[in-house]
Amino acid sequence: MQFEYSIEGGDFTHAGYASSQVKKVLKQLNVDPKLIKRVVVCLYEAEVNVVAHAYSGKIYTDISTDRIYMKLEDKGPGIPDIHQAMQMGYSTASPEVREMGFGAGMGLPNIQNNADEFNISSVVNEGTVVEIVVYLNQLKNYSSDGK
Repeated sequence: MQFEYSIEGGDFTHAGYASSQVKKVLKQLNVDPKLIKRVVVCLYEAEVNVVAHAYSGKIYTDISTDRIYMKLEDKGPGIPDIHQAMQMGYSTASPEVREMGFGAGMGLPNIQNNADEFNISSVVNEGTVVEIVVYLNQLKNYSSDGK
């Protein structure tokens, strides 16, 4: 099953729409709730990052019998230092985004802690691509804070 969603930068009203839709599908497919939680954490965090930092983006999901593949491509400022951006608590969110309760610098580490595979690439002044895989046959004790 494949799905595609569009994201507009700054549109916090619709942030989380794609992750909630994917969650509904996974529930209908009777996927283990622990796996659903991992997928939703990954996808929501990535989706909010696009809304908070980019001009626009696309989410592509592919749900198969053994894994869920998620790819987010955005058009935006890009990430100049991915290693730094992966540090817990590091954020380039604007004051306005922080006032709304986002931009705590937890998104990318949360994705990494909940994904079985996680790749990120970025070109400054062009955009970022995030690829996430969660395998459906792997029940691990993951949490959104990595503990």
